[in-house]
Amino acid sequence: MGRKLSPGNDGLAYCGKGREAAGKLVRRRLKVASHGTNMPTSSTATPDDFFKHRSMAERTGVDRSQAVENAWRRVKDEDEEENEGPTAHEQPSRSGIMGRKQENGDGRGLELRSGIPLFIQQSSALLKKNALLSWRNKRATFLQLVSSLFFIFLIFAVDQAIKAQTRNTTGFKNLFDPQPEEVTAIPPCEDGFFIKTDGIGCWDFFYTPTGNADIERIVSAMKRNNPLRVIPDNKVRGFPSIDEAETFLLQNPMRCPAAVHFDIRANNVIAYGIQTNSTAKQIRGIYENANFKFQIPVQAAVERELTRFLTNNANLAWNVFFTEFAHPNIETFSTVGTIGPTFLLAAAMFGFVIQMSNLVGEKENKLRQAMSTMGLMNSAYWLTWLLWELLLGIISSVLLVLFGMAFQFYFFLNNDFLVLFFMFFLFAVNMTGFAFLLSTFLSKATSATSVGFFIFVVGFLTQLVTAFGFPYDKQFSSGLRGLWSLFPPDLLAIGLKYLGDATATKQDAGISFKDIDKCSIGNDDCVLTMSQIYIWLAATFVVWLLLALYFDNVLPDANGVRKPWTYFLRPSYWAGSSSKATEGGGCCSCTQAAPPAPELGELDDEDVVAEEDLVKRQKRDIVDDPAVAVRIQGLRKTFAGKTELKCCCRIKSTKPYHAVKDVWYNIEKDKLFCLLGPNGAGKTTTINCLTGIIPTTNGDALIYGDSVRSTSGMAKIRGYMGVCPQFDILWEALSGREHLHLFGSIKGLRPADITSGTEQLLAQVKLLEAAKVRSGSYSGGMKRRLSVAIALIGDPKIVFLDEPTTGMDPVTRRHVWDIIESSKKGRAIVLTTHSMEEADILGDRIAIMARGRLRCIGTSIHLKTRFGAGYIVNVSVRKESVGNSPIMPASSPRGEELRRDEVKQFFKDQLGVEFKDETRAYITFVIPREKDRELTDFFNLLEEEKERLHISDVQISLTTLEEVFLNISKKAELESAAADGRFDVLTLTSGPAIGMCINVPVGAPFVAVPGTESSETPNGMMVEIYWQQDDTGSLCIAGHSDLMPSPAPSAARPARRSGSQRRSFGPVGSFGRSSRIMEAEVIQMSNIDGNRPGSRRMSMS
Repeated sequence: MGRKLSPGNDGLAYCGKGREAAGKLVRRRLKVASHGTNMPTSSTATPDDFFKHRSMAERTGVDRSQAVENAWRRVKDEDEEENEGPTAHEQPSRSGIMGRKQENGDGRGLELRSGIPLFIQQSSALLKKNALLSWRNKRATFLQLVSSLFFIFLIFAVDQAIKAQTRNTTGFKNLFDPQPEEVTAIPPCEDGFFIKTDGIGCWDFFYTPTGNADIERIVSAMKRNNPLRVIPDNKVRGFPSIDEAETFLLQNPMRCPAAVHFDIRANNVIAYGIQTNSTAKQIRGIYENANFKFQIPVQAAVERELTRFLTNNANLAWNVFFTEFAHPNIETFSTVGTIGPTFLLAAAMFGFVIQMSNLVGEKENKLRQAMSTMGLMNSAYWLTWLLWELLLGIISSVLLVLFGMAFQFYFFLNNDFLVLFFMFFLFAVNMTGFAFLLSTFLSKATSATSVGFFIFVVGFLTQLVTAFGFPYDKQFSSGLRGLWSLFPPDLLAIGLKYLGDATATKQDAGISFKDIDKCSIGNDDCVLTMSQIYIWLAATFVVWLLLALYFDNVLPDANGVRKPWTYFLRPSYWAGSSSKATEGGGCCSCTQAAPPAPELGELDDEDVVAEEDLVKRQKRDIVDDPAVAVRIQGLRKTFAGKTELKCCCRIKSTKPYHAVKDVWYNIEKDKLFCLLGPNGAGKTTTINCLTGIIPTTNGDALIYGDSVRSTSGMAKIRGYMGVCPQFDILWEALSGREHLHLFGSIKGLRPADITSGTEQLLAQVKLLEAAKVRSGSYSGGMKRRLSVAIALIGDPKIVFLDEPTTGMDPVTRRHVWDIIESSKKGRAIVLTTHSMEEADILGDRIAIMARGRLRCIGTSIHLKTRFGAGYIVNVSVRKESVGNSPIMPASSPRGEELRRDEVKQFFKDQLGVEFKDETRAYITFVIPREKDRELTDFFNLLEEEKERLHISDVQISLTTLEEVFLNISKKAELESAAADGRFDVLTLTSGPAIGMCINVPVGAPFVAVPGTESSETPNGMMVEIYWQQDDTGSLCIAGHSDLMPSPAPSAARPARRSGSQRRSFGPVGSFGRSSRIMEAEVIQMSNIDGNRPGSRRMSMS
């Protein structure tokens, strides 16, 4: 039987022949292949070598798990001495941007800029980024620049409509020789605007008083002699008195356009009065003048008939004409100066909303956070946005003035170009500062539209008030004017009003630039000049900008990070502080007032205790270990509880959440540290604390000696840190190459290094062909590869990779593993992942967190040895054997089945284990760790019996890392459930008590069933509970076993609670008519498992 090991599907194999060549390839495949290798392997190692090294370690008092690790390590070292040299994967090429000792083509080493050169380079890169985004979002940019053309056209349309309405009105014409116009007859009442004709109808005129013969004669003559038409009798109505006529008019409005009130004072003296509605009425732009349409015709008719009556001459000729006075045309108001503020404010709202959307969008999508973690200066960020908006403001202001000139408005033609330009430009700048300020209060980009609409409505209303002179009149106080002028649209309104008043007519000269400090002609009592308006716009812009910078620092971001309200008064903010010491108050969070995490009990795992002791000793002795990249010292993070006011004045409070609870460990250089844990374990919170995204509550972490609690320390760390976040943070409009150029510039690389490094990284992540494609068109896997490349740009000394291979296909995933593996040298890498295979292959050191605590730490082999179920042995049985029986040929299916049964029985007899899985190729057995000492003799016996058992191949490996992970997370969940006193409801689905519901503590393995005591089972019956973990990692009931007798009191000790600890349980949900909720009696079994072979304590899925 061959004694050499050969690689198998799950680890080590022996008993194979001719596998030496294959065995030599194991080390090359170990870190990138997907065959699930769990232990270092060697082409010359034998089972005897393995157990010999392990037994020697055990005899010297070394821990058993450490003995296994040392044994495999020694086997590997012995094998490496026989190799001629390192493989390509063990010593990868470090050329290009990936290596810290690399050299460029000119022989210069990689250098990172700092200070002013870095500030200039970051600003240039961000300006280029803004230009690219604006160019690729052409629609928004076009609206921002050219929207004024649309609103200038609307002003032009309104102006032309006003001129069209007044074009035929003589008051708006030059009238040098007016012609007389004959007064026409009394028109029918139906011709009047808004006269009611329904119901009782309408009347041409009323008269008072009735009953007088002379008056009746005069009225009859007026009806009969009306030119062009005779007025019917039913269209005229008389009233005895004026009061009665007015009462009728009040009760029936819009029924009669005129009324004549006669007063006979003597035989030859008759007085009269005419009553009409003189309100000017308009329909579709046509005005009705009640004086000319009804009053004058009625007056002419009354005087005609009175004259004929008094002169007793019925044929007296009577012609009345009306002639206007000669006059020049009446000039209208300036349309731009009157309605322009509203329209131009609407045009400015496009740029205002786009500015806020861009700023809030980068904050919402965490793009600004990504740039900050890579070392972006806040000053460069705000300066570039300001410069870019100033550039757009200059262009839009020039276009606005040119558009106004193109439409031949006197407003734009007669006022100086510079006066108009500075008016619109300073208003645009002021609105930019206002947008910066409001963006600090918003967290969603979609809110920018709503805020912009609100600002427009408020601005429209205040501009209407401003148009009437409030408060820009001497009767109002200067304090009121100053408060009113803080709102940018008000300054625009008063400025355009002054400019419009100066150009109301074609002959007005307007305001020249040299006269901006004077009141315009005809407005000598102004309280503000144009220069003062400019100063107000510039000064309030500075106020908005300073407030924006202040609130950007003190308002909590999405992670609750903020600076103290008085941060700018602290010397450390201006002069900086030591990056080695913790700076109190350098940054704080909304959870700073949260209570500290509860004191932890003594840790169970000795490796965690040893690691904590080591870090504490290094901290106490101020030991600077050159091999340590990150030293985490008692890190804690607590998120404060929330208090919410519900309906009916109810207050709901939540407890503080302790995400990370006092963890201590080191992360070494040139290695990959893998951090595992279920959802909510504290992995991402730990990474966020280390990258400065959120502050720590207590404790500290030193990255290459720089403290994450220090502002200056975190600034230094970001200069040599790379981060691949859990979710891709990319601009969809930028290509992969542009992303790397941007982040390389933020890092401070020289232009030549940026170009070469970008191309090499694109080639390494296989994105070279898609380098010019926008990232919005990338697949999920391509985006993850780009995020990995961004994390590696700038040759960082510490790299954080948060689930970097999510969404990748198997081939690409293994390629990225190669990249990560080759990037270890010269830096420390921290990896979080949910892939146990990825952690097993890449991780030099693995730590598992659960419920905020560090549960275990060590190499993959060490964790499997300590926490795994044992060893996995795969046995292959030959299909053909020597010495076939003529009765039962070995090659027959029945013969092969018998041989497999012999192998299963052999393992059961020698080790007491059953087979776990069976395929056509292998029979799989799981050997518990308790059988360690029996394995050497067992394998010796197995080698002796190999011919009889027809065994062709045997493979041995440790259990998988996934099993270790599940065991540890299950244990943490059980501890948490026990500490919180959580219960779950078990519904019996079989047996005589079917339908019964029992409250059981979460994680209890057995529970007694109430009411099952009998003479045969005096202790009652019980069931075994099968537990599983849901998507959140919480334990839930998966099922239960059949009823079984409860053991005697000596074998089982019921865990009853005292009276003070008992809880009463009411109905939980709906359990049917006959269901009952029973309190569980948990049975702590001492020997049940021994009495029931094959029973399971807990079944995890």
